Amino acid sequence: MPKAAPKPIPQSFETSLAELETIVRNLEAGGLSLEQSLGAYQRGMALLKQCQTTLNDAEQRIRVLEGGSLQEISLAGGDEADA
Repeated sequence: MPKAAPKPIPQSFETSLAELETIVRNLEAGGLSLEQSLGAYQRGMALLKQCQTTLNDAEQRIRVLEGGSLQEISLAGGDEADA
C-alpha cells in the first residue's frame, strides 16, 4: 500500500508553531504507537526547520533595518529616560 503524500508545511509561522506545539503535546502524552510517534517526530522536525528559517529571515530583515547590528530594546512598557 503506497504511503500518502506528506502534508505541506504551512507558510504561516503562527500556524506552523501551533501545529508543532500540538505535536509536542501528543508525543509527551505517550499515547501514540511507535510508527505514529516517528511520523509525528518527522513532521515536527520539518515544522521546526520552517519556523527557524522564518525567524532567521526576520532577524536578517531587522539587521538591515537597524544598519547591520541588532540593538537591545526594552519591553517593560515604560520609557527608561523617565526612570
